[in-house]
Amino acid sequence: MKTAPDFDIFLMATPGLETALYDEVRARRFKAVKQVAGGVSIKGTWKDVWRANLELRGCGHVLARIASFRVMHLAQLDKRAREFPWGSVLRKDVAVRVEASCTQSRIYHSGAAAQRIARAIAEEFGAPVSEEAGVIVKARIEDDLCTLSIDSSGESLHKRGYKEGIGKAPLRETLAALFLRQCGYTGTEPVVDPMCGSGTFVIEAAEIAAGLAPGRARRFAFESLATFDPSAWAAMKAAAQPRAPEASFFGSDRDAGAIRMARQNAERAGVQAFTQFTQQSVSDLVPPEGPPGLVIVNPPYGTRIGDKKPLFALYGALGQVLKTRFPGWRVGIVTADRALARATGLPFLAPAPPVLHGGLRVTLYRTEALA
Repeated sequence: MKTAPDFDIFLMATPGLETALYDEVRARRFKAVKQVAGGVSIKGTWKDVWRANLELRGCGHVLARIASFRVMHLAQLDKRAREFPWGSVLRKDVAVRVEASCTQSRIYHSGAAAQRIARAIAEEFGAPVSEEAGVIVKARIEDDLCTLSIDSSGESLHKRGYKEGIGKAPLRETLAALFLRQCGYTGTEPVVDPMCGSGTFVIEAAEIAAGLAPGRARRFAFESLATFDPSAWAAMKAAAQPRAPEASFFGSDRDAGAIRMARQNAERAGVQAFTQFTQQSVSDLVPPEGPPGLVIVNPPYGTRIGDKKPLFALYGALGQVLKTRFPGWRVGIVTADRALARATGLPFLAPAPPVLHGGLRVTLYRTEALA
C-alpha cells in the first residue's frame, strides 16, 4: 500500500507566543518542526493534521498546505485554480468559502483573487460556494507566489467545547495553556488561581494533568473533507489515555456568578473531581494542603474594565498575600500594565514577550519559587 506523501502544515500562533507553541509542538513529537512568522510549520499527512487539532493546546488554527504556484495576473490564477484537483481534498456536497490575501504581488486585489478561485471551484469541481461555509480555502499571494491552504480547524481551537459560561475579559484557552507552559507547568503540581473568573487557568491545568486532549469534545472542519476517514479518526481519539492527576486545582473569585460558571465549565470539561472553586476575596487566600506549585492569575487591567487606579491596591494586596503565605510557590501574573505588575512587589524574572489578547498587549510576569 502506497504511503501518502508528507506536505506542509502551518500551526497558527497568537502573536508573541510563537516560541511557546514551538516548544509544545516539539514536545508532541511532530516532524520537521520550525518556528516561522506567525506560528510553527511541520510536515506530515492528514492524520498529522487531525492529531494537531486534537492534541495541541496552544495552536489557534491548523492550515493544511495543498498547493503552491507562481502567478503574475488574475487570468493565470484562474487557470491554475481550474487545473487543481479539488476532488482530492473537497467534497461536492459540502459548501466552501474562499479567502485571499495579497502582499507585494502583481495581483493586489484580494477580493478579485478570492472570487476567481471560488468560481473555479464551483464551475470546474461543482462544490457550492457560500460565505457561510465552514470549510475555508485560504489563498495567500506573497511576492507572486500563491499558496493554497485548507483551514482544517474551522472554529478557533480555543473553543474546546465546554466553556458555555464566560465572564468579563475572558482569557482564551490557547493563551492560558501556553502561559502555563511558560511558567514551567507540566501537570504534576497544584495550581491556584485567586481571580479565576470562569475558570480557564484552573480547568486547562487540570486537563493537562489528566491527559485530556483539548479537541476531544468538538467538531472540526476536516471532518467535512474528502480526505477524512471516520474510523481512523475514532481510533485516534480512542487511543488517548486519560489518567488520574497527582495534584488538585483551585480557583477562587469574589464574584459568586463567576464561581458558578467555573464549576459548570469544569463539570462539562470532565475535571470537576479534582478542581475546587471557592467564592472569596484575595485577602482570604491561603495555600492548599500539600506541596507547593504554581499560582497563576489574570487580574483586571483597568484598560478593559474601567479606571485602574483602585487596581494598584488590589495588586498590592495580592503580592502581599503571596509573599507572606505562599513560600515555595512560583507565581505567574498576566497583565497589560507593567506598573500594576510592579505594585505586587514580587521578584519577577525578565518578562516574557508581550502577547496580543483582545486588542491589548498583555505580558506574563513570572517568579521563581518564592522565599
